[in-house]
Amino acid sequence: MSGKVKVAVLGATGMIGQRFVEMLEDHPYFEIEGLYASERSEGKRFGDTLKVRDYSYKQETLDMKISKMDVDHISKACRIAFSGIPSELAGPTETELAQKGVAVFTNAGSHRMDPHVPIIVPEVNTDQFCSIKDQDTYGNGGYIVTNANCSSTGIVVPLRALNDAFGLNEVFVSTYQAISGAGYPGVPSLDIVGNVIPFISHEEEKMETELAKMLGTYADGEFKYAGFKVMANCARVPVIDGHTESLVIDMKESPSIEEVAKVLADFRGEPQKLGLPSAPEQPIIVRAEENRPQPIYDVFAGTPDRARGMASSVGRIRCSNGYYKMWVVSHNTLRGGAGGSMLNAEYAYKKGIL
Repeated sequence: MSGKVKVAVLGATGMIGQRFVEMLEDHPYFEIEGLYASERSEGKRFGDTLKVRDYSYKQETLDMKISKMDVDHISKACRIAFSGIPSELAGPTETELAQKGVAVFTNAGSHRMDPHVPIIVPEVNTDQFCSIKDQDTYGNGGYIVTNANCSSTGIVVPLRALNDAFGLNEVFVSTYQAISGAGYPGVPSLDIVGNVIPFISHEEEKMETELAKMLGTYADGEFKYAGFKVMANCARVPVIDGHTESLVIDMKESPSIEEVAKVLADFRGEPQKLGLPSAPEQPIIVRAEENRPQPIYDVFAGTPDRARGMASSVGRIRCSNGYYKMWVVSHNTLRGGAGGSMLNAEYAYKKGIL
């Protein structure tokens, strides 16, 4: 026996599920017990379902068979379920797993606004892990921890660094989101090639509420949202991977551009202090070039090894009329997807929350 924690990957034929599998290969804490998807994928070879094309899986992984979702089996065989299933299916499945004693780390949005379910980005708000003790299922060892929407994740670490140092009044964000954020096969080519789609259903509302929840606190059985305002505009652009985000920020203090850049570059959180396997050594990479960050260059920031695609790249930091402006690029299916949940589970493992 390896002594590693047995885990299930839910939605293993989808983009996020396959990113989970990528990050679980030879993981020091976790070992895949099974890959699960819908009945129509039962018995298929994992290698015959691939959507991820920038990573080479091991042959033994490619030869693994997909099983249909079986909550009873998963709850008996696994301590952790990594969920990459669509939100409309995730809600009841994740609840049932938690009721049966499984720790669920999910990329889906079904439970993000539940009263005792945290949205965790470990560099930002590990203190909110305490909310799981108020979940009805905690007594039998089961609970649900969500990661944030992929566009929220890319900017919440820089916002945490800036809020700690200078205080935030208002945040205006415009996103230019990759097509992989829509899942495989994404957006039809006739709709997206040579085009910008200025609407992503519910995305702006998610950003405005999730950021306030994550940067707030949890006390006396409830979340208290952060006091600053967030306003979002979201668009889909013809980029495969990597969300680009434009930030305009009103801060309580008036630091120099050099001070802002230093605070961002020097920021470290709990994952870095604990040396978690999937944590980038530097969660915020500040680019000095006048034309960076760009997805084509910066989406895999944080390389090498398991930390690839797990950092946010920030550049073009400037100040105009009292507002601070900058651009951020992050990988939407790694840091903003499977990697976020993986880091949450690694933190839980390291701190004995499992």
